[in-house]
Amino acid sequence: MPFEHIPLEYASRLINHGPTVYITSRSKDGTVHNIMAAAWTMPVESDPPRIAIEVAADHLTRDLIKESGVFGICIPDVTGMDGVFSVGSVCGRECDKFKRFGLDMEIEPLLNVPVTTTGTVAWLSCELIAEPGVEERYDTLYGEVAAVAVDPRVFADGHWRFDNPEKPLQFVHYLGGGTFLLSGETKEAKLLG
Repeated sequence: MPFEHIPLEYASRLINHGPTVYITSRSKDGTVHNIMAAAWTMPVESDPPRIAIEVAADHLTRDLIKESGVFGICIPDVTGMDGVFSVGSVCGRECDKFKRFGLDMEIEPLLNVPVTTTGTVAWLSCELIAEPGVEERYDTLYGEVAAVAVDPRVFADGHWRFDNPEKPLQFVHYLGGGTFLLSGETKEAKLLG
């Protein structure tokens, strides 16, 4: 199922529930690509949409993001859980993780960021916002979202859909030691008072 672009105003909704994600990166000349698993991402602004990610200083992903000034965030569902665990268990300096783990790689055309749709339901491409002090002290990188695409079977009209029998939706949240928590049932709240 091809992903569809959606308005940037929905970018925060894609990650505000704290799923484990892939962070994708490339070299400035586009000849080197990498993908890593990350358990910590969060929206920090909605207009324009800005995202914070944590990437350790010694990771290849960090080097590539600093070099190119761009990165991607791909959001897996439960069908991508084994890929997330596998990608997170290997260093990108040792192999091409896209090839090793059978993840498709597409190049998002606006920023030329690599993204994968294998076992994922959405992606965001981001431009790095330089914050050297925060980057060095806390391994936190900020990005402004430039493009967003989703699997329309599970995200429509600005909301995640958990009710599609064609594509049941469950997100993964990493607990450590190879264990993931899966998202479950949704329930609508009502205003009190």
